[in-house]
Amino acid sequence: MHKDNFFRNSFLLTASNITTGILGFIFSIYLSHVLGPEGMGLYNLVMPIYNLFICMMSAGISTSISKISAVYAEKNQNSNLLKTINTVAIFNIAWAIFIGIMVFFFAPTIGGQGINDIRTIDAIKVTCPAMVFIALSNILKGYFWGTYKIAVPAIIDIFEKALRILTVGILIYLFTAKDLTLLVTLCYVALSLGELQSLILLYIYYRRCINKIPKTYEKTERRSQLLFNVLILCLPLTLNGFLSNIFNTLSTLVIPRCLVNSGFSHTEALSMIGKFTGMAMMIIGMPLIVVGSINILLIPDLSQSISKGNYYDAGVRIKKVMKIAFLLGLATTTICLLIPDALGEMLYQRNDLGDYIKYGALSAPIFFTSVTMFGILNGINKQGIILRNSLIVAVLELIGLYVFTSIPSINIYGYTITLFVTSIVSVVLNLYEVQKTIYLNLSITDIIIYLLLFGIILIVFNMLIQNVIGPLNVFKNILIILITFGLFTFLGTFGQQEY
Repeated sequence: MHKDNFFRNSFLLTASNITTGILGFIFSIYLSHVLGPEGMGLYNLVMPIYNLFICMMSAGISTSISKISAVYAEKNQNSNLLKTINTVAIFNIAWAIFIGIMVFFFAPTIGGQGINDIRTIDAIKVTCPAMVFIALSNILKGYFWGTYKIAVPAIIDIFEKALRILTVGILIYLFTAKDLTLLVTLCYVALSLGELQSLILLYIYYRRCINKIPKTYEKTERRSQLLFNVLILCLPLTLNGFLSNIFNTLSTLVIPRCLVNSGFSHTEALSMIGKFTGMAMMIIGMPLIVVGSINILLIPDLSQSISKGNYYDAGVRIKKVMKIAFLLGLATTTICLLIPDALGEMLYQRNDLGDYIKYGALSAPIFFTSVTMFGILNGINKQGIILRNSLIVAVLELIGLYVFTSIPSINIYGYTITLFVTSIVSVVLNLYEVQKTIYLNLSITDIIIYLLLFGIILIVFNMLIQNVIGPLNVFKNILIILITFGLFTFLGTFGQQEY
């Protein structure tokens, strides 16, 4: 591959995110031992509430700042860039504090009537400071992504994730916590402390960066105009994030109710949710770290290409990113179908996760590809389309979860069926909109060939495991994982090539 700053920076960010992902995974494993399946279910019921209000505070801010920073940096308009950051920060501080206070006072209603479990009330309250911290951090991250200052923020993120694990352990020891309510609350206290530490370090680095920026003397725009420039990009994304998270929250809350209605007890329902979404889907979603890293840098990269009129280069970039996501999904599905029980035992020391992992992974190729569409549409200035299509997918998800999880014979596996259907709809709708701006000329033949190779690899590897490799252990599991990802990386060099 020719030298490409985009993929170099993507590799750096991916390496960082893999590290933070591993730390996050260790944190998840630690929580699974401390909280158990029921506690993990409670923990995962609070997280959508946390994400929902973060969306109200800052959804779209980092993306908008990233796009504007990339354009201003390209034009060497440093004064407008820094004035934009300061203006947005002042606005966001006031807005975030207001929302945080409202959530704190309405936490009993949210936990008692919304989630329908009073054990979550204290956890919701302690997330309020974290919401404010992350809202401000997102502004700084948007600046770093847009100006390709990746290394130091990546290290800060790694440090924050490591601190979170240590903090939870210390808090549980200091409070000698045994009660499930207190344990879940302390986990979110650790999250808040980690976000505070991250914000402080990001701000220190931001001050160092701007002190090195040479002064420019262009006439700056009014603060109101600079804020408007950000908000006009941000508002559709904020509305999208907020409404999508409302549907996601409703989806999360509807699952335990549907499982109870289908014959399971509330404790059994929480345990199933904890094992499926808190453990199995964590394993399946690990490779999304790569897709997410590329997505972050894809937005400013496509923005610069479009501003220069380089639609061909943008199209090549989009196809490469989609191909990476699709092959990562195929590799993930292969591994999860080959050694599902071994993965559950190796990572969570549980022998009841195999079916969850196996069936959940069937959606990985199309789901991973659908994730790239957010970055692609943002990069080509289709924020309104993101809002519309995301709402369509969110409504379908809510309906699908309600219908499928209510069927006793399907129960929690309705999540997998719904994910597969909504991912297909998302890719089709979003690709249709991308093609209106950039003709991609996607090769159906390549997709069919990759699917056939996936089937062959699965059959051959399964025969090798049964007849040659024998009983699995940690070393053999890791070897199978590395060989599978390496093989699909090699296969990625085949097929339609454009430069």
